Amino acid sequence: MSLSRNTWLRRTALVSAIGLAGLTLAPASLAATLDIGVTGELASFDTSKISGGIWESQVLMDVYEGLVKESPDGEILPGMAASWDVSEDGRTYTFHLREDARWSDGEPVTADDFVFGWRHLLDPASASKYAYQLYPVVNAEAVNTGDKPLEELGVEAVDPRTLVVHLNAPTPYFIQLLTHYTTYPQPLHTWQEFGQDYVDLDNIVTNGAFTPTEWISQSRITTRKNPEYYEADEVALDGVRYHTIEDRNAGVSRFRAGELDIMREYASSMYSLLKEQIPDATHMAPYLGSYYYVFNHREGHPTTDPRVREALSMAVRREVIAQQILQGTFLPSLSFVPEGIEHYDAQNVTFRDADGNDITDDMNARMERAQELMEEAGYSSENPLRLRLRYNTTDEHKKIAVAVSSMWRPLGVEVELVNSEATVHYQTIAQGDFDIARAGWIADYNDAENYLALLRTGAGNNYGAYSSAEYDELYHQAAMTLDADEREALMEQAEATALADNALIPMLYYVSRNLVNPALSGWEDNIDDDHPSRWISIDE
Repeated sequence: MSLSRNTWLRRTALVSAIGLAGLTLAPASLAATLDIGVTGELASFDTSKISGGIWESQVLMDVYEGLVKESPDGEILPGMAASWDVSEDGRTYTFHLREDARWSDGEPVTADDFVFGWRHLLDPASASKYAYQLYPVVNAEAVNTGDKPLEELGVEAVDPRTLVVHLNAPTPYFIQLLTHYTTYPQPLHTWQEFGQDYVDLDNIVTNGAFTPTEWISQSRITTRKNPEYYEADEVALDGVRYHTIEDRNAGVSRFRAGELDIMREYASSMYSLLKEQIPDATHMAPYLGSYYYVFNHREGHPTTDPRVREALSMAVRREVIAQQILQGTFLPSLSFVPEGIEHYDAQNVTFRDADGNDITDDMNARMERAQELMEEAGYSSENPLRLRLRYNTTDEHKKIAVAVSSMWRPLGVEVELVNSEATVHYQTIAQGDFDIARAGWIADYNDAENYLALLRTGAGNNYGAYSSAEYDELYHQAAMTLDADEREALMEQAEATALADNALIPMLYYVSRNLVNPALSGWEDNIDDDHPSRWISIDE
């Protein structure tokens, strides 16, 4: 049973009285407006323009709704589609839209809005980083590359309330994929009226539980409850404010001051203290996410040398980072695909000495071999390798980058650390302006394909431009394979291939870390760390 907001505040006041005032929560406004701290800024309300930050999902899942939606615990429920049918061969899905689905201006949500939204995302002119998410759809890849016109995309509006989707092959994760914002509808009628300006605040209409009313750059986005939402009567909140807070320690302070009801991704360094002193508010839970460093494989960068990549990965002390530097709030990782993905065994990178012996568990032998590889590549303390390591601005990422730089120093590596706010960081590395860069990936759906797609040649989020014909072929074979066990084996071979190439440095598995006012109902920790505000209420 959850505490009321006032009851919890009285308890934290008692904590204050015994000397822990810095960790109490001051009263927040009793109005039914939820204040959420997120660690980056939304790139756009146009789903084709999203930068890739997980903070963007929080906003988009509140203002838009796709064919399906998620319950508080992550269960998939009907959304804009009241029901759907699947053909016997698993290649055709027919969705029946609900009669009361409406945009916030009262116009009906139609099958044409989904057709437009998906075509808009795949249009080469949109240059969407996430277009590949729709590649299971017939002709999606050819449309995205400009080889076929938009009209040949395998999605059709049979009538205003019937949407038919044709897939290249049976796709086990397709319904899960439909929870992702790349599959949300976009309002065709406002696009026809306003063109690219259809998402300006003066013009925007949305079909989710909330609709935006204010956007102050690098400060906050404000929404109000959408009265046209088909379950508006069941939405407890009057609105939601999303506060951009890249300094996570500042976010914790604002939560303690009562300015926030939720702070997403509090700093790992704060966990022990927070858990000890405000345990009811401090959440940490299993999470499908990988934290990794990207190598730049483009010509002219020293990381094109496989010996350099192997040595640098070999020298990273993952257990030290996870347990000592991050206080157990991450888990050490040797795989790219995280453990816990359904019907998949994560493949670990194996480190070997010059004779081929497995030295993965022997750090001294790993450092000795790493030095040999760097010397073979022509680098030493007398002729150091100079690298630019980019990361996005948080204390956590900085600690990791500083630690890794020190681990590489004995190899004759001098690292220039370059940090920037999250949106700029991802834009910069997408342009290839780095040697090594911090990146992370949180599962959009519980399937290994969601990770392996990132390393396909030409994929929008393949920041390092890794390219392997063998990898691409294994990925393609898996995509076309119907048997679940055979598909799993092919995907595992693909990951093993990329790790043998040292395509990247797998480092850590994420856990979700959130501060949540215990006066809230409707929040449930789940493996996707998705928490639609539509389910949340404030107990007074």
